[in-house]
Amino acid sequence: MLHVIATDLDGTLLDSEHKIADFTALTLRELSARGVQLVIATGRHFLDVRGIREVIGVDAYLITSNGARVHDAHDNEIFAENVDPAIVRTLLQPEFTAGTLANLYVDEGWLVDRECPELIGTYYQDSGFGYQVTDFSRHSGDGVAKVLYIADHATLERIEALILERFGDELYITFSAHDCLEIMAPTVSKGHALTAVLARLGVDAEHCAAFGDGQNDIELLAVAGHGHIMANASPKLKAAHPALPVIGSNHEHGVATRLRELFALPALTDNGVLRDSHT
Repeated sequence: MLHVIATDLDGTLLDSEHKIADFTALTLRELSARGVQLVIATGRHFLDVRGIREVIGVDAYLITSNGARVHDAHDNEIFAENVDPAIVRTLLQPEFTAGTLANLYVDEGWLVDRECPELIGTYYQDSGFGYQVTDFSRHSGDGVAKVLYIADHATLERIEALILERFGDELYITFSAHDCLEIMAPTVSKGHALTAVLARLGVDAEHCAAFGDGQNDIELLAVAGHGHIMANASPKLKAAHPALPVIGSNHEHGVATRLRELFALPALTDNGVLRDSHT
């Protein structure tokens, strides 16, 4: 029997407009009422995901910044790991940031090196999360959970190669999306964080199902006893776990649909109305 559900957000639990659908929220509330523990595992900031959790309306553990921060259902921090400050200062130099929107995640919020209002309207409708423009040349590098570059994929591949050449295994590097390259401390991953959460809950991995769509979900699905890959997932995730089942896309509410099957919940229409089983 499954006791824990761990899920990514963008491209997975959230729909194509990066919002939580009523169908999905209702499904998660039903499972929570049955005692199933939800774990949200994402590259997003804790302050952002806390707002999304409120919209869903369930108690959930939060694995954020790809595992650099972990909070319990009552917002108590149970794990935190930062990037080495000297490395952060290096990663903010023009040789790495040129042609990108550079971002830092710190406990106090989300820092960027220039205005980018289109990000707010696209990704943060449910939580209302926002950035603060900062002069990175003056930043100490302290307290940084994640460095994030946003750019076209070719530019990010060049930066990834440069970082790997310079730092090797001193960092954990992953793509959360085609246009998002993320850098964390070497001990950080969603999978490492999920292992810690399961140990805290006293739940074996065999009683955990996980859902993901991106390269940064590879470790998450490796830890869970029952991993699921979204139809819209990145080729790298599918290649990493060729034996795992592929479910419907996030646009089709694939996670909620699969959960209703796994837990034999009554069928719902897209607007959350219980379907008449006799029709």
